[in-house]
Amino acid sequence: MKKRFLFVTLIVSLTALFLAACGNAEGSGSSNSNNTSSENANASSEDSATVKVDGSSTVFPIMEAVAEEYMIENPNAKVNIGVSGTGGGFEKFIAGETHISNASRPIEKEEKAALKESGIAFTEFKVALDGLSIVVNQENDWVDKLTVEQLKKMWSEKGGVKTWSDLNKEWPDKEIKFFSPGADSGTFDYFSEVVLGEEQIRKDATLSEDDNVLVQGVTGSKHGIGYFGYAYYAENKDQLRAIPIVNSDGKPVLPTMETIQSGEYNPFSRPLFIYVKNDALKNEMVYNFMEYTLKNAGEMAEAVGYVAMTDNAYEDALNKIKELASK
Repeated sequence: MKKRFLFVTLIVSLTALFLAACGNAEGSGSSNSNNTSSENANASSEDSATVKVDGSSTVFPIMEAVAEEYMIENPNAKVNIGVSGTGGGFEKFIAGETHISNASRPIEKEEKAALKESGIAFTEFKVALDGLSIVVNQENDWVDKLTVEQLKKMWSEKGGVKTWSDLNKEWPDKEIKFFSPGADSGTFDYFSEVVLGEEQIRKDATLSEDDNVLVQGVTGSKHGIGYFGYAYYAENKDQLRAIPIVNSDGKPVLPTMETIQSGEYNPFSRPLFIYVKNDALKNEMVYNFMEYTLKNAGEMAEAVGYVAMTDNAYEDALNKIKELASK
């Protein structure tokens, strides 16, 4: 799927460059004012014909897959999917720069207030389920499970943990390398809320909004540990090892599609969201893309390593956008 999408993107880009070059050559004798007017009109037309989506890197694989297939089935459609993190995506959503915002956490009170102040009405939709995965290097053969309390001690600035032996005397006396999503990430927010509470993440952790950077960090460090969405773990199982987390029943549980959907993998099972501006649904282009997303999100979620919602949940969501568009 991804190769086909990259090929299509390359062809479109080369075609655009060719046409731009031709346009510059043919228009060399025209007046500047006419060129500027025409360019502005074309830019405005292109801008209004693009569905703009931004936000969570965790939700990105789902929406990328949806957009990829949607544009293949609808060659005249254009969908831009950005990755600014959940918080960064909401900032653009509030500023009126996007139609849809991807999020790996629910919208916060302050963000709701900012949208209200900007006069933007919106609706939340759950598109899939995720299991935030705690991962180590494949060569790590000493950690068999972790509790939330141990994770807090490890990741907190005040925890006092520098080596694996600080956590368990039977583990290696080797310095731990920490890799975390960036502060604009909803995954960072979720982990902080569930694990750290009021405490701050340790200052020596490597933070990145790009989950692939985190994957590379852990795979490149025998004594590394990191966390991110289940899809990134599933895609890199040959290089990473997920750690069973002791759940509320005292049972060590690995993240799998079954344990995530059942909620057994707690407290790290969580829903993934998209937020759409209600007025944008009156735009046929945005409405069609949202409809396609909700019809295919479950299949695409599982294709990239997440867990689908129930069929009834997607059906309810489709009815909701029809209702919003008709108002």
